[in-house]
Amino acid sequence: MVLEPIFPAILSVRRIPHADPALLRAYGADPEHHASLGLVTCDQDDPMYVALDEATKHADVDVVFARSLYAGAAHSSGRLSGEILGVVAGADPQNVDDGLEAVRRCLDHDACFYGADAGGTVTVFPHVITSLGRYLSAESGLAPGEPMAYLVAPPLEATLALDAALKAADVRAAKIFPPPSETNFASAWLTGTLDACEAAAMAYAAAVVDVASRPHG
Repeated sequence: MVLEPIFPAILSVRRIPHADPALLRAYGADPEHHASLGLVTCDQDDPMYVALDEATKHADVDVVFARSLYAGAAHSSGRLSGEILGVVAGADPQNVDDGLEAVRRCLDHDACFYGADAGGTVTVFPHVITSLGRYLSAESGLAPGEPMAYLVAPPLEATLALDAALKAADVRAAKIFPPPSETNFASAWLTGTLDACEAAAMAYAAAVVDVASRPHG
């Protein structure tokens, strides 16, 4: 099975070196510990969540705001809005710069959706995080450093693929997000050993490819 990568595009990156306390609080930051914000938009939301988690492993930042935008990048509110806004906060601008650089590296070289058919009309995100950072560990209820399979696909494909993934390896569901998400997909976070997470992700991707090639079974 060969999946064609669909690389995410970072649409905008800006910094607020000394943010107003009211703004910090509004976006979930703590003015007692945070002074600077880094804002980034991207045309793929789930890779961005992974990249924000990666930032917490390489910089002294917290992910204070991360939210998918309704209907997806094709229906965004503006040219630079994309599919998600992510915000990291740190005590000083250098912390934020380090965090944003980690986000960029992850989106450029690691996390992306894949086309499950020749035209890329069906996409899948069968991503394995080898070691969770502070952000997604808190969101998933897992411990930092644990592996996690982060699995996303369109609604029907995701449902069949999740069943296949759970049966293919010794994994358990940390969280399941039935459809529709804000972008009209569905997703799940599975955990187990790293080998088990990788096997589950492969089974998930294979099931999505199968549905894409045989939509009526």
